[in-house]
Amino acid sequence: MLVAPLLRTLMRRGTLRVIDARGKLHTFAGEPGDTVTIRLHDRSLHWKLLLNPRLVVGEAYMDGTLTLEDDATIGDFLHLVGENIHLLDENAVIKVRNWFAQWVRPLQQHNPIGRARQNVAHHYDLSDDLYDLFLDPDRQYSCAYFDTPNHSLEQAQHAKKRHLASKLLLDRPGLSVLDIGSGWGGLGIYLHKESGASVTGLTLSREQQAYATERAQKLGIQDQVAFHLRDYREDTGIYDRIVSVGMFEHVGVKHYVEFFRKVERLLKEDGVALLHTIARWDGPSVTNPWLRKYIFPGGYCPSLSEVFAALEQTGLKSLDVEMLRLHYADTLKHWSRNFQANRERVKAVYDERFCRMWEFYLAGSEAAFRHQDHMVAQIQLARRQDAAPLTRDYMVDWERAHAA
Repeated sequence: MLVAPLLRTLMRRGTLRVIDARGKLHTFAGEPGDTVTIRLHDRSLHWKLLLNPRLVVGEAYMDGTLTLEDDATIGDFLHLVGENIHLLDENAVIKVRNWFAQWVRPLQQHNPIGRARQNVAHHYDLSDDLYDLFLDPDRQYSCAYFDTPNHSLEQAQHAKKRHLASKLLLDRPGLSVLDIGSGWGGLGIYLHKESGASVTGLTLSREQQAYATERAQKLGIQDQVAFHLRDYREDTGIYDRIVSVGMFEHVGVKHYVEFFRKVERLLKEDGVALLHTIARWDGPSVTNPWLRKYIFPGGYCPSLSEVFAALEQTGLKSLDVEMLRLHYADTLKHWSRNFQANRERVKAVYDERFCRMWEFYLAGSEAAFRHQDHMVAQIQLARRQDAAPLTRDYMVDWERAHAA
């Protein structure tokens, strides 16, 4: 089994037991920890896993050629792998792949408006039933905020909206807000309800735009909260506040300066903007090939050095930065539980392979935030450094006042 030397190098904590396609058991053990047993059903995996493990493991699980033994879940397996994966890049074959990947990255992240629409449709224009079965009732599809550990997903997502609003200084009447990447409308509706601000939401997903518009109409606030099928680069308004949650990961590194310059043009002189994005501590990298192929084509989670290098080329100033560390891992844990509770209903809409793909996506993402160098950054931006108070007291005051 050609992948055996790689697994011996990789496993420094816990025990991975592999039953190969010939039925032979191989054990790879490190320091005491969890034990997981997998079974390979295709002999080609003996060498494919060595050449491109980040892609092949997910594909093999989707196809059923990699299965779990002893009632273990894909989450158990990826948790074990996540505790050890930082050693993967020490392998000579993987080093060559990583060197090559840095040269093809610009092609992977080329993101003109037409391609951006296609990439969004690939993920967000799926069945409405799917998102209702694993998200909270407000369909918040980004990192929740667990201000207390025992909060439900719904409570934590509501706390996230409140936490974002606290940084937007919404205490003046008549404010206008632009929501870039407005999803199913939950944040925009919340901001209007809590502050009276008029909200313009932008999305590239037809399904999201239709759903969010219907929500606003049912609430009778369509004159104050409107959602448009529009790329941010096409917007021509001027706004007091701009917020973007979970959208920057789809912009692409070569478009970061373009994004921030557009935000600068859309923002009033005394305005405030807030960027909420997945980020990484470990420096510039590439998107996991399985995730890029099956879940988020064109997606990339930036390093903070890439974000601030782009900001430095604009007139925007970063007034406040906060890191949400394990909040997304806990969010994904809730999403995985919801998905498993409704798995048969998802299977009725799609099929078994889709269910395995989604399980791998959610469990793998949780492992990335729990064990690897992923977190969420909230960056408050403005054209003027005096656009926000000099201390964070106003954030605490807003959250307390709106906690009910």
